[in-house]
Amino acid sequence: MQFSLISDTFEKMEATTKRLELTQHLVDLFKVTPRESISKIVYLIQGKLRPDFEGVELGVAEKLAIRAIAKSSGSSVRKIQDLFFEDGDLGHAASKALEQKTQTTFLMQQITAERVYDTLFKIAKLEGARSQDMKMKYISSLLNDATPQEAKFILKIAMGTLRLGIADNTVMDALAIAYTGSRANREKLEAAYNVSSDLGRVAEIVAEKNLDGLDEFHVSLFSPIRPMLAERVKSAAEASEKLGKEFAAEYKLDGERVQIHLGEDRVILFSRRLENITSHYPDIVENIPKALKTQEIILEAEAVAINENTGEFLPFQELMHRRRKYNIDRIVSQYPITVNLFDIMYLNGKDLLNSTYVERRKKLEDITTENEFVKLVPKIIVRSENEVEDFLENGINAGCEGLMLKVLDAPYRAGARGSNWLKLKREYRNELGDSLDLVVIGAFFGKGRRTGKYGTLLLATYNQENDAFESICKVGTGFTDENLDQLYQILSNKVTLKKNPRIESGMEPDVWFEPELVIEIVASEITLSPVHTCAKDIVRKGSGLALRFPKFTGKIRDEKAPEDASTDQEVVTLYRNQKKVTQNVSEV
Repeated sequence: MQFSLISDTFEKMEATTKRLELTQHLVDLFKVTPRESISKIVYLIQGKLRPDFEGVELGVAEKLAIRAIAKSSGSSVRKIQDLFFEDGDLGHAASKALEQKTQTTFLMQQITAERVYDTLFKIAKLEGARSQDMKMKYISSLLNDATPQEAKFILKIAMGTLRLGIADNTVMDALAIAYTGSRANREKLEAAYNVSSDLGRVAEIVAEKNLDGLDEFHVSLFSPIRPMLAERVKSAAEASEKLGKEFAAEYKLDGERVQIHLGEDRVILFSRRLENITSHYPDIVENIPKALKTQEIILEAEAVAINENTGEFLPFQELMHRRRKYNIDRIVSQYPITVNLFDIMYLNGKDLLNSTYVERRKKLEDITTENEFVKLVPKIIVRSENEVEDFLENGINAGCEGLMLKVLDAPYRAGARGSNWLKLKREYRNELGDSLDLVVIGAFFGKGRRTGKYGTLLLATYNQENDAFESICKVGTGFTDENLDQLYQILSNKVTLKKNPRIESGMEPDVWFEPELVIEIVASEITLSPVHTCAKDIVRKGSGLALRFPKFTGKIRDEKAPEDASTDQEVVTLYRNQKKVTQNVSEV
């Protein structure tokens, strides 16, 4: 397959912000893609080479890419740097440099998508002393035969800056239309994706066998399951209204959600974002088999930092030290944890996703032998609001964030957010009743001591139905100097030349970012807004919702994907609950 077909599609996608047009461009591409190549094309569209849990990373640095462009175009490194600094995009720099070269170049071979993919995969696997030289050689070999437009997107993929304004949902829509004739079949593709976390493989099977092939997808060891998510409630009364008279309550721990796969004499750990994090937790790998009376299992747990002397839970930030690549043994001893089990999805060859919560919890309790390191998340069955509030108080006193409340007869819905699981956090006096996890979509430059940094961030919620990020507030308080430095370093790599098509905002920041980073915010209340687009027209025609006096809590939620952020519907619920409280107070 000629790579020009892909680069033409990407060029069209960059020129629109309309989701239907973006989807149709992908449909047109998939219809001309050979079935044997569809998985590779889907990975490239996702800006990756393999599913996240395989951990295949390109690792092409700016300096190396600049040298490769200079070599292929016959330009100086300084000239390529100047082109790069003009708009901050190496793909554009490569395109401009090669446009000048092609004025005198007549002998170029057509470049295929398979060659691009295979070459990038070789680059990702390179290690050792000469790896950087070999990477440059491989990139140059592609650029030598690429048109300026092809070079632009080859560099964007290699640098991890291919930003087409789409998410996995859009890709699944396009696959459903292209191969089954109807977007309505997207749910069947999504069900396969939820248990495999491999969209390339889903595409390959549906292209070859249509919908019948999706029956091949089952829960299996070492292929992570997309986690089930929870809605939020503000009070025990609201929880009882949604869940009924009897439901389970578990402590909500302030740690890192970990999916544990045990089998074949090995243990593999996956994060909430389905990345392989086994190297971060060698103590889990060592201890978990000792506590389980089984040889083959998939579990969910919360890894929580603890005070080794008192056994008290510590904040989530303590776990971030585990992200280091070196001296892990020292880090493990300095920042001890406990692993707290709360669900089971697979046991000895049997898929348990369709089992009820009660059945899954019973199996988890039966096969677990608790010790100082491996524990079961505390749980009770509650039948009244008072019991919920008492258990919540106990959890808070133990260092927890709040409670998870779960329907007793509900299955595990992989990849879904719904009312079968609810989260109830401690109430903040005179505040919302909960924190919100919001996506950073833009920033305003700082003044005074914040000169040269981002002084204020523009934040958004996630709209599941529209697959969009809707602005809800600007935040400039709660940041320490260390926070500002850290966020500037992180966000500088996410700057875009134009607003991502998935962002909906009536406010124009100084810079736009790719909607990738999630941070935690508290605020005094939620108000109607003529500017912000969160839940626009839902409460009042022409108005959205905004946070009043938002404040950064200090938590960067690295473990959360942007699609895991607080939703517009959650904000609407908080707003309406807030209005009820105000009304009740005024009546008194």
